[in-house]
Amino acid sequence: MLLFAASAATIAGGLSAGGAKWAEVAAEREAELRLADDERAELERDLHGELDDLAAHWQAKGLTAETARKVAEELHAHDAIGAQLEADYGIDELMPASAPAWSGVSASIAFMLGASIPLLITWFAPVQIEDTIIFVAVIVSLLLTSIIAARAGHLVWRKVLLRSLAVGIGTMVVSYLAGLAFF
Repeated sequence: MLLFAASAATIAGGLSAGGAKWAEVAAEREAELRLADDERAELERDLHGELDDLAAHWQAKGLTAETARKVAEELHAHDAIGAQLEADYGIDELMPASAPAWSGVSASIAFMLGASIPLLITWFAPVQIEDTIIFVAVIVSLLLTSIIAARAGHLVWRKVLLRSLAVGIGTMVVSYLAGLAFF
């Protein structure tokens, strides 16, 4: 029964992680769309004022007033809303409609793949050494994923590793203690 509960928890955890990521990315996309609508309305209300603001943005970045004005005009001619979104909010491109769903599916799959390692150990390892093997497997997984994530994000790998190990080991200890208390 414990094996089936662990399997169900892996599936439920994957669905929960995917749902949370979908909700997060969907909210971010909605915020971007609202900002785009706001910028569109501001452009309709005061095109010249928005153009002046964009020129001031580029001038504050170090361009001469003349060059900043020319850049602002060219960007407005190409994509006025996009230029305003980038200058005001750092949004280079609006998130596509499919992004929330893909983010949710990716998070679900990543969770379930990660959780499948200890789950498979639970299913197939001898009970006497199961806890130790799971602990070692999770530590090795955290080490590898931390280093890969740090390198991919050009981050300091030691900091990423310490954070991942602290959260991962902390989660395992709490889960283990809860398991002892209830089983």
